[in-house]
Amino acid sequence: MKVPLLDLRAQHQSIREEVMAAVERVFENQTFVLGAEVEEFERAAAEYCRARHAIGCASGSDALLLALMAYDIGPGDEVITVPFTFFATAGSIARLGAKPVFVDIRADDFNINPELIERAITPRTRAIIPVHLFGQCAAMEALMEIAQRHRLPVIEDAAQAIGADLHERRAGTMSEIGCFSFFPSKNLGGAGDGGLLTTNDDELAEKLRMLRVHGSKVKYYHRYVGINSRLDALQAAVLRVKLKYLDAWTEARQRNAARYNALFAEAGLEEVITPVAHPGRRHIYNQYTIRCPQRDELMADLKEQGIGTEVYYPVPLHLQECFAYLSYGAGDLPVSEQTARECLSLPIYPELTAEMQQYVVEKIAEFYRR
Repeated sequence: MKVPLLDLRAQHQSIREEVMAAVERVFENQTFVLGAEVEEFERAAAEYCRARHAIGCASGSDALLLALMAYDIGPGDEVITVPFTFFATAGSIARLGAKPVFVDIRADDFNINPELIERAITPRTRAIIPVHLFGQCAAMEALMEIAQRHRLPVIEDAAQAIGADLHERRAGTMSEIGCFSFFPSKNLGGAGDGGLLTTNDDELAEKLRMLRVHGSKVKYYHRYVGINSRLDALQAAVLRVKLKYLDAWTEARQRNAARYNALFAEAGLEEVITPVAHPGRRHIYNQYTIRCPQRDELMADLKEQGIGTEVYYPVPLHLQECFAYLSYGAGDLPVSEQTARECLSLPIYPELTAEMQQYVVEKIAEFYRR
């Protein structure tokens, strides 16, 4: 049996006619950058995320960059975040000349450990970026209490968490700014790159809209030094179609996660630690990530069995070569380092069948029996 990590073809076939009609509509209109398609998607996305404003941009990476630019963060500033995340989280900080300050994660949900944040705050700290990793919200109540006490803005990296919530408050709306990615592998994926910012602050929204078009509100008149990071109309049209199906796809991912949990429990695999979904949180399972010993050997064995897996992320950011100047060393952030050695993401996409999941768990059980 072949079980790919992700099967975008299966998703596309189910909505092909709607997607192609939306693409054709854009070509008929010949408006390819921003415009009505983007505005309509932004309205729908804001409603879905339960935010006052949604601002489309070119990628999730740019969303983080624009959010930091909105606070004029630059050289000499520090921004607290986690090392166990995609590179863009810290890359956006460094790109502006600011210093990423890494705080370790919690072992149970892969998200920032709020108990470690306060000791990382210095007079140079300008913001905090928690990551809602793999589709589950970080412990935002504790984090926001700390941030508000120190008068620090919080920028949520919700790239993997559209539709996730914490006590019915959606990811991206529990702080000043939320940042989303529409990379094709995301739960809501486009036909290429795309991103979104959410905020409930009218002034911030206006500034973000200007920053994405070179700092301009009126053409050729520039209030800020911004960047070119506009959402294409083609991407917006595709995303408008897909957004209608997002909750159904999320529910399918949740069912698949529950089935994996049951199958692993039935198999009695003490070696495998399955993901934790905390009470009061809507986990959308952008990834179903287990922790296990002999991870690399297991991954190679599953590949031979036709099962796709991925390691998110094999090297935590504080140990990346490009961040050597920050002077972190092995052992400084032990939970992130151990997680990077043990984590393995399994197929979880909505079209995954029960038979496929049974096959995956059987092959993992066979590996550990050997």
